[in-house]
Amino acid sequence: MEKFIVTAALPYANGPIHIGHIAGAYLPADIFVRYQKLKNNEVVFVCGSDEHGAAITLRAKKEGQTPHKIIEKYHKKNENSFKSLNINFSIYHRTSSKLHHDTAQQFFKALHSKNVFIKKKSNQFFDEEANQFLADRYIKGTCPKCNYEDAYGDQCESCGSTLSPSDLVNPKSTLSGHIPIMKETSHWYLPMQKNEKWLKKWIESGEINGVMVHDPKKWKNNVLGQCKSWIDGGLQSRAMTRDLDWGVKVPLENENGKVLYVWLDAPIGYISATKEWAKNEKKNWEKYWKNPDTKLINFIGKDNIVFHCIIFPIILKEHGDYILPTNVPANEFLNLEGGKISTSRNHAIWIDDYLTSFPEKEDVLRYVLCSISPENKDSDFTWKDFQTRNNSELVAIFGNFVNRVIVLINKYWGGYAPNRSSINKEDDIVLRKICQYPDKIGTYINNYKFRDALFELINLARLGNKYLAENEPWKQVKTNPKRTETILNISLQIVFSLSVLSEPFLPITSKKLCNILNTSFSNWDCAKNSNNIKANHKIKNAEHLFEIITDEKITEEINKLN
Repeated sequence: MEKFIVTAALPYANGPIHIGHIAGAYLPADIFVRYQKLKNNEVVFVCGSDEHGAAITLRAKKEGQTPHKIIEKYHKKNENSFKSLNINFSIYHRTSSKLHHDTAQQFFKALHSKNVFIKKKSNQFFDEEANQFLADRYIKGTCPKCNYEDAYGDQCESCGSTLSPSDLVNPKSTLSGHIPIMKETSHWYLPMQKNEKWLKKWIESGEINGVMVHDPKKWKNNVLGQCKSWIDGGLQSRAMTRDLDWGVKVPLENENGKVLYVWLDAPIGYISATKEWAKNEKKNWEKYWKNPDTKLINFIGKDNIVFHCIIFPIILKEHGDYILPTNVPANEFLNLEGGKISTSRNHAIWIDDYLTSFPEKEDVLRYVLCSISPENKDSDFTWKDFQTRNNSELVAIFGNFVNRVIVLINKYWGGYAPNRSSINKEDDIVLRKICQYPDKIGTYINNYKFRDALFELINLARLGNKYLAENEPWKQVKTNPKRTETILNISLQIVFSLSVLSEPFLPITSKKLCNILNTSFSNWDCAKNSNNIKANHKIKNAEHLFEIITDEKITEEINKLN
């Protein structure tokens, strides 16, 4: 049995969840976790709201609310969005909790006691009208790399580049709209350049202190490429504190008005979430985060690669007791109808809006987002493609096969599983193929190739449709009933395999199939057996797993975006 800590990037509690978020980190993480649990591995799946930093205070100012009211609103809203899509976290925590503040402050003090940080003065942007220093997200300007005019001081949302406020061309304060001045302040810095040597070796070879801790061949090229680019360009010191009044207070004397930088604060949220989970489950959290046998997997979007592959590992190693990530399977960006998803322009599909428009179609969205997952490059969601994948794949292939099998058995065998009377060469080939799909799909999931894994799931349904079409049991039932028995028995085994193998991707559909089959399964490897449904087992009546989505409905959704 393997042991995993799986994390999904903490979403800012400053707005609702949209399909880009789900496709980027949360759905692939959930698929991975569901599979590992079916393989009887031990998994703690943690996430939670990132409730500090300038993004929260910006939203609060925009809505005329306090930061506390903003995080209460969006924490609950986003937690419900995840639950409604069956993203099944072990715990959904929050960084505003006392446990998190204590954990983050303890981390800072541990690093401070080891002289990891350097305190130094620097000139930073200051808004004279607002009378405050400007954190990264309080500054906008033109990105020096792609010329996008609304880049933030920490990151360009257009090209994904990581920035510093001083990199921006024509910077302006988002508080007043005025050009800020430079003013002296002091902060605690993390000298990342001191860690270049071990960090480079760890990322490129997977080795640290002479021990192999991960397989670099399993890391995505886009992740390795971005890390190498940063390291080869020379790492610099980065401020680990900010001049803000909202966040985790710096736990030192004479540091009033300073909080921990979000990239020291937020990743520690994974640890504090695990602590809360362990407290609730009466377990020892240290057996996970400080156990070299535990695999730490961080699911994120590409805009978080540097922080999870460079800053967070440095912090963990400098502390000295923690494991480092085994893999960081970052996805690229999901676009929408040929354009970038933009929350400010409301060019997005919000999860709660989707569920209002498409009630009881949670699995359809999971299916489509997985099938177009931006695993190695940006991908595009279109409503027409959504419709096509639902109608041509879920309805016409998956649902159609299951429905035909269940209807035929109820019609000709009174709802009792027929006997497997005799096996010919073709049957034997099909039975062997059924048994190969668990390993085929599982290997793809273990290598973070969820699109390929889903494709193989649909291929299993295709195999069933092809087997039915070639053997036409509805024609043979009167002339050759024993042959028909065998055909429908084997088809029923495929339906059972679909009930197991669809669980990571389509959990609601998996439950429906188990209900129709009047059965259950205990683990993934049940699907390696091609004789799970025994003769004379009573099944239930057929029900439609999916339904056609009309042109009118799709036109309505496109018009909403426009």
